[in-house]
Amino acid sequence: MSNRSIVLIAVAAALAVPIPATAQQPHAAALGDLMTAFVQPRHIKLGLAGTERNWPYAAYELNQLRETLADVAEILPKYRDLSIPDMITTTVKEPLAALDRAIKAEDGTQFVAAYGQLTAACNACHQSYDRAAIVIQPATVAAFPDQDFRRTTK
Repeated sequence: MSNRSIVLIAVAAALAVPIPATAQQPHAAALGDLMTAFVQPRHIKLGLAGTERNWPYAAYELNQLRETLADVAEILPKYRDLSIPDMITTTVKEPLAALDRAIKAEDGTQFVAAYGQLTAACNACHQSYDRAAIVIQPATVAAFPDQDFRRTTK
């Protein structure tokens, strides 16, 4: 099953509506649900992996975050007057590229700066679209107590 299918099923379940066979996209109210259920956990895990300098896992989560954002843009291409694909490109493209460079360089200082840029971009988007009450920050505790974010050696 594709990521897009999983996200679409989750959105439909969150909205408590059946998925019609002809459905092209879910209701725009699902944007918050998509961000909270899929984007925010990737942001958290990416930050925790970078804090632990677990570069292979940080690279994995960065890729997952990119894929999740692409899925959101495909599933919900428009919110109000906002083009989700354009918003993603203009707000997070460069911070994601900076994170990629930091991870490849295995540079913790560079990672913290790039992760801060990504977090600031998320908040700037929220402020731009009347969602200033939603403030994202680097995780201070692991939201996933069953996962070890430290790098393991074999």
